[in-house]
Amino acid sequence: MSNTDDNKQRPVKRVVRQREDKHLREERFVDLPVSTGRSFGGEYGWVSPFIIEVRRGLKLEPEELPSKRPEMIPILIEKAAQGIIKEGKFIRKEEEAKELANMLLEQKNNGIEQVWQCCAYMYSLESFLYKTLNATMRLVGDKEHEHVWRSKIRTLGPFCLLLWDDPCNEKPKTKETLYRGANLNIQQIAKYDQMARNPDEYGSFQAFTSCSRNRQKAEEFGNTLFIMQVQIARVSLFEYARSIIIFSTSE
Repeated sequence: MSNTDDNKQRPVKRVVRQREDKHLREERFVDLPVSTGRSFGGEYGWVSPFIIEVRRGLKLEPEELPSKRPEMIPILIEKAAQGIIKEGKFIRKEEEAKELANMLLEQKNNGIEQVWQCCAYMYSLESFLYKTLNATMRLVGDKEHEHVWRSKIRTLGPFCLLLWDDPCNEKPKTKETLYRGANLNIQQIAKYDQMARNPDEYGSFQAFTSCSRNRQKAEEFGNTLFIMQVQIARVSLFEYARSIIIFSTSE
């Protein structure tokens, strides 16, 4: 094929490659390492304390969300992009952070649906953003590390709020079974066993948690299987891999 000789040029058909084999990624199911003895938070209700503190930091009332106030979207995107870059610099991932920030900044003039889809896609990427946000939110409820997650409110908070405020799934999901494989140590398993013996004790996953409707797939990861009978919860569907969902922090 030649770019200069018209007689030697041949038409090229562009083909969009579709991935048929979409494996569930292990790091999405096996919990990131934590220094605490438990892998769950306390009972907080529908809204995570992290989200509540983000709203307070932004001086927002509970009903003031980007899905209800579109004029907030460009401001939140700017703050989220700045926070991502700051976090990237902190761990020497500045170039990666700039790419993520630019991806989000391109959505400044779009509606909340497109913005949320972009945030969900960014969270699904194998980047420092997923790991940092996940590790931060999982510290909620740990008094020893409370200062750590609170220190991330200004940098990770705006992005987290955009991701949490899902406009595509406003109605809570009910009567659904979800599965999650996890790799827990003996101390963490003992905490769950202790909680199971006390019917009045509850726990929660404070981070955005990947689950599957496919039990067989979830059983492939870790040494523990969580079987979650969802009575009522906000579940954000984002099919970045077959059977995967982002499970929003809730009861």
